[in-house]
Amino acid sequence: MFDVCVIGGGAAGLMAAGAAAKRGLETVILERNEKVGRKVIITGKGRCNVTNNCTLLNDLIMNIPVNGRFLFSAFSKFMPADTMDFFENMGVSLKVERGDRVFPESDKASDIVDALRKFALSSGAEVITGRAKELIVDNGAVTGVKTYDDEIINAKSVIVATGGKSYPLTGSSGDGYILAEKTGHTIVEPKPSLVPLEVHEGWCSDVMGLSLRNIAIRIEDTEKYKCVYKDFGEMLFTHFGVSGPVILSASSHMRDIKKGKYELYIDLKPALDEDKLDKRLQRDFLENSNKNFINALDALLPKKLVPVIVKLSGIKSSQKVNQITREERGNLVYLLKNLKLTINGFRPIDEAIITSGGVSVKDINPKNMMSKKVNNLFFAGEVIDVDGYTGGFNLQIAFSTGMLAGNSVLAD
Repeated sequence: MFDVCVIGGGAAGLMAAGAAAKRGLETVILERNEKVGRKVIITGKGRCNVTNNCTLLNDLIMNIPVNGRFLFSAFSKFMPADTMDFFENMGVSLKVERGDRVFPESDKASDIVDALRKFALSSGAEVITGRAKELIVDNGAVTGVKTYDDEIINAKSVIVATGGKSYPLTGSSGDGYILAEKTGHTIVEPKPSLVPLEVHEGWCSDVMGLSLRNIAIRIEDTEKYKCVYKDFGEMLFTHFGVSGPVILSASSHMRDIKKGKYELYIDLKPALDEDKLDKRLQRDFLENSNKNFINALDALLPKKLVPVIVKLSGIKSSQKVNQITREERGNLVYLLKNLKLTINGFRPIDEAIITSGGVSVKDINPKNMMSKKVNNLFFAGEVIDVDGYTGGFNLQIAFSTGMLAGNSVLAD
């Protein structure tokens, strides 16, 4: 008989288990993989954006577009500053980068995983390998977990921290949704969030692999005639469309996505307004006045992108630069500042960084993360219907809800 069984050895699960065990509770982590923290180890391209150095509670909640207010208590009790102190005290030096993103100084996600594992184990938790099949409920209260090996783990309380459905190879295959639904909880349909975008224009595949740095983007809602998101940074062209940091962030601002509803505009030269860019073009054209148009843009654009811009400009590739009219040059300036792509939809959920959707927050007490349907059953992390923007906010959700759940189980 354990006091606490934590299902899932990810960021939320390890934090919850460590917090519970530190209180002297007999705690076990049921992890389906041989090693804990498999999803954490690949976050941030292996660097792990561990949190965001956001100091104000309201600002933190504003970066959680889905059910942010639900996290008021969890965030209040464990803010980003607490997360940073936690890892520093565990021996992981941190650094703050652009956008207040926090990373380990080593740029190694493994340091974060090692610290979380150390916290859980040194606090007294143990890890067993297995996959939860169902929750055992008696008289309206959870009493344990049954595994796919038909083993029974008896526990006075259970914390479900199984993650979402993104990155299924790491074990996040939606098990928590099944466990919760079988015990009467409402599941908000899981959808991809922080995910690459598929586009209508076929030329993206021609520049596949091209990464653009220091560009600006904006997303326009064609039905409401308004801009829903702007960003500056890095993006990547793929065979299906676009990806990269600014694109992933943009995806979380698109709701009820369908073909043609959203348009992406890329500003290839955000440091120059249209007037300055026009003057820059005039200088480049003067230096290349006798060249064909297609050979006059190498100093301005990546080589892969030149044929695309030439075709979209409507100016013949063989036209001499000194024959380009002011009107044609003006159209080119506009194109470089407003390169348009039509969004067809999201990539599949298993390519998403996180899952939007999950156990309805209406079924969970926000003050302690305990189910309103089943006594002594708790939820933490991505399995809950909350998700944030990129920049460390989703891991902060995991740490805050995990810590709250671990400190709330079997509380007086």
